[in-house]
Amino acid sequence: MTDTTSKDDRHKARQQKLKEQVDAKVDAAQEEKGLVLIITGNGKGKSTSGFGMVARAVGHGQQCGVGQFIKGTWDCGERNLLEQHGVQFAVMATGFTWETQNKQADTEAAQETWQQCKAMLADESLDVVLLDELTYMITYDYIDLEEVLHAIENRPAMQSVIITGRAAHRKLIEIADTVSEVRNVKHAFESGIKARKGIDW
Repeated sequence: MTDTTSKDDRHKARQQKLKEQVDAKVDAAQEEKGLVLIITGNGKGKSTSGFGMVARAVGHGQQCGVGQFIKGTWDCGERNLLEQHGVQFAVMATGFTWETQNKQADTEAAQETWQQCKAMLADESLDVVLLDELTYMITYDYIDLEEVLHAIENRPAMQSVIITGRAAHRKLIEIADTVSEVRNVKHAFESGIKARKGIDW
């Protein structure tokens, strides 16, 4: 037996074992329900990931809704595209909180957007709801955490919810099915490079 053949055989054996493990997990996963997914952490890409899942769902013919907090004054490439495909948007449209510097106005805007989001979370026709940057609204106490938890826990059984933003509250993490943390390794903005259309928004 040549050394190459031996390597090929070992590789095939490893891959076969891996396949058996994956197949067993697939067979064991029988429960079907809507999921709660949280994308948190200090790195870039949380909203991008959330919108990617919405785009995927739309590609499968599913109905989606998006509640967009914080960044609502920017031209939004995702919104420009997804609204053309029937995705509902509720947009806070006040911009970043450090720009407005008005807690009362921000709270009122957050509450107005949240009421629209609650309606989405009660809508059985929506397969996926993205609550983009919601974590900040809870951290700043613009939206009540318990009210958010109640709305999510009482949503239609097959509806999936995606929540993005830094520092997700531990109670949100507890009710989530999937939690991903995006870690900041390096960011162009920190080197003085301007945010780029199509990449950053």
